[in-house]
Amino acid sequence: MRKKPEIIAATTVARSRLFCVEQLDLKFSNGVEVSYERLRGSKGGAVMIVPMADDETVLLIREYAAGVERYELGLPKGRIEAGEAPLDAANRELMEEVGHGAHRLELLTTLTLAPAYFGHHTDVVLARELYPKRLAGDEPEEIEVVPWRLDCLHELIAGGECSEARSIAALFMVRDLLADG
Repeated sequence: MRKKPEIIAATTVARSRLFCVEQLDLKFSNGVEVSYERLRGSKGGAVMIVPMADDETVLLIREYAAGVERYELGLPKGRIEAGEAPLDAANRELMEEVGHGAHRLELLTTLTLAPAYFGHHTDVVLARELYPKRLAGDEPEEIEVVPWRLDCLHELIAGGECSEARSIAALFMVRDLLADG
């Protein structure tokens, strides 16, 4: 196992409402010193929820994605608020974005987006035994809920409306988990 580089300095280069850009000066065990830039997200991270209407049907959402300037199909997700447990954040986001809560919530894994330069993690949560319950969220428009069969994931991706790697990874993970029983 390699020894982690020593952090010589971490300097904030820019800050926005959601992100912080840092210059990270590192010294590797072989003596080489380099500077990297990294993007830091919210300290608490985020949750992504895989809400199962039944054993074969996931509830996707269609919402505007400013990064790609179009509407995107994907899984509900959101920031973990300060002091909030990941499963509580998942149930809250589910109620805000899908209009359902879940009696059964299970943390499956934690994913990163681009670990070479983005210090952010997303906890993937499987939500089952859904019940109707809506909470007001911070979305600027109503989010469309789209039921999708897990055995049709290839069609979902081929259609081009679902391109987010986290959603795709979580959907295949849950499909395989549920198929194994």
